[in-house]
Amino acid sequence: MRRYESEAILLEVSDLHEGDRIVTFLTREQGRKRGVARGARRRYSRFVGQLQPLARVRVDWFEKQDRDLVRIGDVELLRPAAALTSCLERVLVGAYLAEQTALFAQENEPSERTFRLLDATTEAILGGVDPLVCARYFEMWTLRLAGLLGDASVCPLCERELRDHAVLPDEGEALVCDECARGASGRRIGAPTLRLIGVFARTPPRALAEAPPAGSALRELQVLCAEIRRRFLGHELRSYGVMERTLAEVGPDLEAKDAAEGAG
Repeated sequence: MRRYESEAILLEVSDLHEGDRIVTFLTREQGRKRGVARGARRRYSRFVGQLQPLARVRVDWFEKQDRDLVRIGDVELLRPAAALTSCLERVLVGAYLAEQTALFAQENEPSERTFRLLDATTEAILGGVDPLVCARYFEMWTLRLAGLLGDASVCPLCERELRDHAVLPDEGEALVCDECARGASGRRIGAPTLRLIGVFARTPPRALAEAPPAGSALRELQVLCAEIRRRFLGHELRSYGVMERTLAEVGPDLEAKDAAEGAG
């Protein structure tokens, strides 16, 4: 049995048996890991208060050959994430970020860029940036890191500049120009969204609070990313569906609340 220690971000915590919990976490050096925190559900466990989804922690664990689950020895909280439960949007977006990471990050493979993306996006949400803007930023970058959404300023086939719009063909995963689309049916993406992709590509998420992007471009980017992701995975993320349905149901109430707070 080998012992490891690393900085990590917790992705998912679920119950196991009467006193234990299963914890999925992301490390820079070894990617996604999944292990058992024994006794974590007990009142006086050393894990009490430490297993917060999207918290940055220092974790040590033990691995045994041919075992799917590692054994978690200790968890030290470095950046709490309890504030993500302060409002509904944060809760929904937090679950969405965690599920995407758990799905796209590879097990036992270095994940430095994915780690930095998740860490920076979580920091931005905790720092007050709109969670839904952060969700769009994160989903775009997740696809880019997976090689599914490249540079939106030029056509990858002919290298023509994409200015007024681009096309996502029904059978493709890349934005191309009209000429390369060759009249094929597909989703047209407007210039504001192409510019937004460029802004996201060169802007850290914490800076997004300074100049929030237009809602229409955000929505079109969301639809584009969801389309590419579904084509690649063959299904949609459960957390995405929950987020969309819940926000659609409570949207008017949230808008009324925001208006009342603004008037006050």
